Amino acid sequence: MPRSATLPALACLAPLGAVLIWSGNMTINQLTVGTIAPSTIAFLRWVLALLVLTPIVLPKAWRERDAIFRAWPKLAVLGLLGMALWQGLAYMAAETTSATNMGILAAMVPLLTVLLSALILRETPTWGGVVGGCLALVGVLWLLSRGHFSALAELEVATGDFLMIIAAICYALYGVMLKRWPLDLSPWVMLYVQAVFATLLLLPGYLLGPMTPINSTNAGLILYAGIPASIITTYLWMMAIRHLGASRSSIFINLMPVFSALIAMLLLGERLAWYHLSGGLLVLSGVLMAQLLTRPLKRSRVQPLQDSRTTAR
Repeated sequence: MPRSATLPALACLAPLGAVLIWSGNMTINQLTVGTIAPSTIAFLRWVLALLVLTPIVLPKAWRERDAIFRAWPKLAVLGLLGMALWQGLAYMAAETTSATNMGILAAMVPLLTVLLSALILRETPTWGGVVGGCLALVGVLWLLSRGHFSALAELEVATGDFLMIIAAICYALYGVMLKRWPLDLSPWVMLYVQAVFATLLLLPGYLLGPMTPINSTNAGLILYAGIPASIITTYLWMMAIRHLGASRSSIFINLMPVFSALIAMLLLGERLAWYHLSGGLLVLSGVLMAQLLTRPLKRSRVQPLQDSRTTAR
């Protein structure tokens, strides 16, 4: 009993860590505007990730080459959804939309994940997942509207907003397909091969787009995007989905605006307002509900049938 209770608690550290790093990367997204082309940082971040991973993971990947060969189409799709499109589209979106809009649209991932899990995995949504996801989304909107929901109607729709919607769909689908395709590969090898495919898929955009040279201004942005926001977050997210599932893990993404506000307070000297506290409380409540209330919305009819057969015997 203590062990089963400890595992979910420890498993929650993986999505929490990933979302914390992503929150810092939201700041990076805005800092890249005018500093480095989206196609450049989207490509170079994975080149850097591969340079770091290759000496460590390549020998193990070679030993698992048979499994990689059998699963390469699935790994290519995962690399496209979770690595190339998710963050690549976010870099493009940052050029034409605000960080506030990006935060609101990124908060669609949990609800999209619940929907896609029901459609693809045939998972019955839980009360905690649905109610907690909605409560967390309300908290995000309250936080980003600064305590006035009417302000959301004044947000302008830009090309970047549509790009973020596509990015959110891609990442929700990535989490669902990770669960749908339990591949016979070690986690680091799985991450490495996905990164290889992501790099290959991003190469044409890098060659055709404006190539921004690396300099002292953007080197730090590439470094953060390439190691913490690429290697570490992807590994943590895969671990989260393996232990918690796609739907429950995705609820943690609603913590991103809360963490972003805390990072701004600590690093930029911004002050917390009342709507930060109340919105953060709603988000945290939603996350807790998703983790604790695991009863499905519909009860299975198979079990009563089996029970009746057992009784008849």
